[in-house]
Amino acid sequence: MSSKFSYSEPHICQCLTRLSTLRSDDVVTITGNRQKTGMQFADEVLCLARGLLQLGVATGDIVAISAFNSDMYMEWLLAIAFSFEEARLAMLVVRPVMLVTDESCHHWYSNFQKDDIPSLRWHVSLDSPSSDFMKMWNVLTTEMLKKNSVSSQPLNHCWAHEGAVIICFTSGTTGRPKGVTLSHAALIIQSLSKIAIVGYGEDDVYLHTAPLCHIGGLSSAMTMLMVGGCHVLIPKFEPKSALEAIERHKVTSFITVPAIMAGIISIIRQKETWKGMETVNKILNGGGGLSIELIKDATLFFPKAKLLSAYGMTETCSSLTFMTIYDPTMKAYSQHHQTVANIKYTSVHQPQGVCVGKPAPHVELKICADGSSPVGRILSRGPHLMLRYWGEIPAKAAHSSNESWFDTGDVGSIDEYGNVWLIGRAKGQIKSGGENIYPEEVEGILLQHPGIVGTVIVGVPDAHLTEMVVACVELREHWHWSQGTFEHSSKNKVPVLSGAILRHWMVYLLFPFDLLKVQDSKGIYFMDGTISSHNNWENKKRSSSKRSYIPSPILA
Repeated sequence: MSSKFSYSEPHICQCLTRLSTLRSDDVVTITGNRQKTGMQFADEVLCLARGLLQLGVATGDIVAISAFNSDMYMEWLLAIAFSFEEARLAMLVVRPVMLVTDESCHHWYSNFQKDDIPSLRWHVSLDSPSSDFMKMWNVLTTEMLKKNSVSSQPLNHCWAHEGAVIICFTSGTTGRPKGVTLSHAALIIQSLSKIAIVGYGEDDVYLHTAPLCHIGGLSSAMTMLMVGGCHVLIPKFEPKSALEAIERHKVTSFITVPAIMAGIISIIRQKETWKGMETVNKILNGGGGLSIELIKDATLFFPKAKLLSAYGMTETCSSLTFMTIYDPTMKAYSQHHQTVANIKYTSVHQPQGVCVGKPAPHVELKICADGSSPVGRILSRGPHLMLRYWGEIPAKAAHSSNESWFDTGDVGSIDEYGNVWLIGRAKGQIKSGGENIYPEEVEGILLQHPGIVGTVIVGVPDAHLTEMVVACVELREHWHWSQGTFEHSSKNKVPVLSGAILRHWMVYLLFPFDLLKVQDSKGIYFMDGTISSHNNWENKKRSSSKRSYIPSPILA
């Protein structure tokens, strides 16, 4: 923290004034059967802050927190579930003075040696563990800190060096955790853009479907704190518990990724009645585009919801661009639903990639191209960007003209209307036969087949082509894989897929585009990758898209 910052500096705790006044008697957090009003929540935060000061947590100290979603985690601003090895690696990077955990982490804490992290001075339990556990490990609790705080102690906003507030961990392509250092300003500006574009308001009842260690969940939580909405917290996402929370608390908004949306829709189909279609009016999707089938299902089961998608990353403090997929207020529902039902593949997959919408008002984007093509690396600059990776010196751009721009590592283009078209990760491209093939392009085509619900494209070494393109596919329920089969079984009417069928499917879809780099679809091999669940499927994804559950420190 630093006293050099003035009254004009942004601070994430400025939202507490609004909560304690305009929402003083209204419920703003719901965790199980426990509810807190705006005044109660603000008081709890201040009480905890005083307790930490009395304990000796000093300006600039780092606190690592690991816990499932809850109202108390909201008080600590951040929580996460993770493995022991990831936790140790993350803490080695940031050297925290305090580790805060909940009961979900007690099982691995016995393997933890304090000497592993010499900077650690305190261990605090978010909840109240058994007395044996507390004595064995000399553990404090959140309630102990609040109880011993002095209410008369004055509190002022404080800032760490450079205005940093949170170190949010993400796995790089090497697999080692990287601490993305975010500022107060970045979180607040991101929140304001979500309020303006998504349309969040104080009447919203927001369900936390995403873990708050992830930037999407964290930035949305900050947005709801600023606007004064009500937070409904479940420990971790499970489709059944999420739907129960939606119906019980009349949830109006939540965020998804494709796997979450698929899980929710799967459970809704099993229900005899579904009350959520009357209350949910805002859904923001990130972490990958929704398939046409998921869009149709979402508009069917959430007919009153505005459905948006966002493109971003941890380093940009969440969303760079937004796009409205479906808005029931734009035209009569029946007309709009018919439009969605008639969506063709060309509106989702184009030669220039996948449309991810227009930049948010605070975001500046440009394409770093070589001049021979409008396609290039996507660069960004503005107050939304991370300060740096913790413990690392910011890398300089390859060209001096781009030194003030952040390289997202993604490849795409911007059309004449300002829409961003995303092709894929620059490091994820596959070199095959002298051509650059982006896995996302091939995945987008395969996902349009009615028999496929998930796919991952990878490159494997090949002596002739350098790399061979391999497709791993997850089949829709009741579909079957047949080696070498080209035609469906007309006798049993069993839907069948094979490599031959999918190659012909790709040629059919690509014919209008004349895409040379993937037109020779015989060079793509298909592996039987039927997976039992979305969670297992996600674990198969490329390391470049892997996100680990590791502790996210808060800068005091």
